Amino acid sequence: NTKSILFRINFTASLIDFLSTAARAKIIGSQEVHVKKGSTISLSCVVNVHASSISWYHGSSIVDFDSARGGISLETEKTEGGTSSRLMLTRATLRDSGNYTCVPTGAISASVQVHVLNGEHPAAMQTSSGVPCPTHQALILLFVSLNSCNLSKLIFFISNLLETVRFLLTTTIANFLVHIRRLASSFGGRHSKSTSYVLLTLASIGTHLRIALPKFQRRRTTTERPTDLASVRTQSR
Repeated sequence: NTKSILFRINFTASLIDFLSTAARAKIIGSQEVHVKKGSTISLSCVVNVHASSISWYHGSSIVDFDSARGGISLETEKTEGGTSSRLMLTRATLRDSGNYTCVPTGAISASVQVHVLNGEHPAAMQTSSGVPCPTHQALILLFVSLNSCNLSKLIFFISNLLETVRFLLTTTIANFLVHIRRLASSFGGRHSKSTSYVLLTLASIGTHLRIALPKFQRRRTTTERPTDLASVRTQSR
């Protein structure tokens, strides 16, 4: 049991380490960008790994460099510590307002909100323009950007983490039932019915909790016998 617990603790630690060092994008500068109409929008993001490619999304649509709008350019550069990307849109219009997401291959994406201001009523433009990024859209971009290798590792670590929690719970409840059985056996008929009733109630609660949990195959020692509510009742009389 000790080896099994240590094995699962190691997997949990590996999961935490994996999440803390996961490949991810980061927007350079503020998460809210305000520009005047007709000026140039410049958005930059860096990735802590060498991403094979980086795409930009405006709302839920990928930025089209060949669109009729024109004036859109992208600069991607490999650095010593990862990859950087810079998106530029000249002659900004009100339609350019909204959420922009930097999506690198095999890494977690990052978003920035752009507000194109008319100049006469900047406060009104900040509230009326822009397309918010829904939560489900961000999740879709996250899973699309993760490659199959990283996703498989994540699923593997989460599975082992859940298995560790289930193992600890089932082991604790099993030990609880054994302890209650021994108490009921030691009390025998020397104590009041109320004491026996309390022990039976505790054993019943433990049994129901154990049944409610997913089944976990555990090796049974030679001195340990299965514990159920019927045996507790017999020994407590």
